[in-house]
Amino acid sequence: MYEKEYHFLVWGVLLVCFLFFVFYSVFQIGCLHFFLGPALDQHFHYSWDYRSVLTVACEQTEVLLFDPISSKHIKTLSEAHEDCVNNIRFLDNRLFATCSDDTTIALWDLRKLNTKVCTLHGHTSWVKNIEYDTNTRLLVTSGFDGNVIIWDTNRCTEDGCPHKKFFHTRFLMRMRLTPDCSKMLISTSSGYLLILHDLDLTKSLEVGSYPILRARRTTSSSDLTTLSSSSGPRVSGSPCHHSDSNSSEKHMSRASQREGVSPRNSLEVLTPEVPGERDRGNCITSLQLHPKGWATLLRCSSNTDDQEWTCVYEFQEGAPVRPVSPRCSLRLTHYIEEANVGRGYIKELCFSPDGRMVSSPHGYGIRLLGFDKQCNELVDCLPKEASPLRVIRSLYSHNDVVLTTKFSPTHCQIASGCLSGRVSLYQPKF
Repeated sequence: MYEKEYHFLVWGVLLVCFLFFVFYSVFQIGCLHFFLGPALDQHFHYSWDYRSVLTVACEQTEVLLFDPISSKHIKTLSEAHEDCVNNIRFLDNRLFATCSDDTTIALWDLRKLNTKVCTLHGHTSWVKNIEYDTNTRLLVTSGFDGNVIIWDTNRCTEDGCPHKKFFHTRFLMRMRLTPDCSKMLISTSSGYLLILHDLDLTKSLEVGSYPILRARRTTSSSDLTTLSSSSGPRVSGSPCHHSDSNSSEKHMSRASQREGVSPRNSLEVLTPEVPGERDRGNCITSLQLHPKGWATLLRCSSNTDDQEWTCVYEFQEGAPVRPVSPRCSLRLTHYIEEANVGRGYIKELCFSPDGRMVSSPHGYGIRLLGFDKQCNELVDCLPKEASPLRVIRSLYSHNDVVLTTKFSPTHCQIASGCLSGRVSLYQPKF
């Protein structure tokens, strides 16, 4: 019995590998289209089980659910929110969360879509991001009010969930957790990338109590500039707010520094290097993480809105540069200039499930990008100097600017959506 199950598992793995090989090497790619009506608001999300469900956030108050294999419409949540729906996140195979410009988060159950599980109130402005720690079952959201809020879904009732304000920064755009939830990354419209190291979501982190370890540009030749709340002028446009923290927090930070280790929830502030933007500021509009936690993927636009770049930054693990430095920083490894069509709109890009490819909105279509022509793993083709991403395939099937794209985590499929509301599903032809 166990031998049969083992052979079934082996053949299943081989089949998946074969499908992805065909997907990466095939020149014939089929495309299905369906029209949603209302304009998209930059987000897709697939459920993670084999019965995959594609959810679509719309610019109006709707959330749409589709079977991505048959492309059949399953359900429309016509009044999911009172304003634009911005983001969708599956917490498990049946429960998912949505967030909106109406400042709320809603929890839904696929088995009972006629009503919300509950509505969460806590933000004071548009809510843009949803993350989830599967270990602690803590929901993490961020919004344009600059707040990152933690919600305890373990104690969820019809009236909501207990929550606390975890972090605050100005100009907040996007927030992500690494796959192992050891770091939180936050991008800002002022061009900063904030990394909270040794993340502890259960710790009460008062605004301004986190120790700022350093701020630097992500080039290896740059000098390190230490930011401190007690000395030195602050960088213009710096996103970090400070307030008087309690004495025990200060004592813990000083003790950690004396021991030469980074305290929990220590903050690193970076200014990512962007090609062509060495003397000009930029806005980090999209932020994604490699599925194995090896790198981060950014979409950056210049402050003058005349250039747009997709950049990959490798996490640098190693010994601290200084006793109070964090244990990693970022290094630009790959980049590519984008079409910069549809100025002012945020374009959401993504990694493939295995991390070998990037799907990026490009004008009226998408481009599949690799670290080399063979679509090797990032760790197998790290350049000594930053190198261009390779265009594996360009797919153009829309009649308007593409704002979002997403790989299915369980099937050989990519979804893309444009401003006018059209969704395209791409899969290999056999």
